[in-house]
Amino acid sequence: MMIKNDFEISEPLDTVWDFFADIPQVAACLPGAEISDKVGDDRYEGTVLIGLGPVKLEFAGSAEILERRDDDKTIVVDGSGADKKGRGQAALQLEAALSPSPEGTRVAVSLDLQLSGAAAQYGRGMTADVTSVLLDDFATNMQNRLAAIGQGLDPNQVASVKPASGFVIGLRATRMALLRVFRRFFLPYRPPTS
Repeated sequence: MMIKNDFEISEPLDTVWDFFADIPQVAACLPGAEISDKVGDDRYEGTVLIGLGPVKLEFAGSAEILERRDDDKTIVVDGSGADKKGRGQAALQLEAALSPSPEGTRVAVSLDLQLSGAAAQYGRGMTADVTSVLLDDFATNMQNRLAAIGQGLDPNQVASVKPASGFVIGLRATRMALLRVFRRFFLPYRPPTS
């Protein structure tokens, strides 16, 4: 399933691009993610813990940077993992492209996500909504970490990331789904103009 999202960071393009070179810092921005080891050039192992309602999944896996293009400020990451209790697997390919914006830097994310097992039972809509919530949290955490670094503070002390809470993520994803339904059924139809 392909998921696209973008967000703005109020820091200059080069600052954000330099931040993306520090993979453990980037991973620390994603709720529930933790890098445990660097196992080679641009290859890392770690875990991601996500709770969705009654299902709590802890994926152990690896991520590898396939491309890092300085000319167009694009990074491509391939990752995969399996739930530690054998209830599912996940594989993803993520591309993040940075560009200047009036606010600082625009980060466009394209995520090709494949799920199996318990995680796949939620369906495409809920998975896309949960991913969108996590990317929003990722953007907020990245902004906080970059601000702390800019002030000469330890980002691990200033902007600690909480594990991904299934209840909160579920509520936010449900809200997104309800808004989508509301827009579809209650907003007047406007035919395209030619």
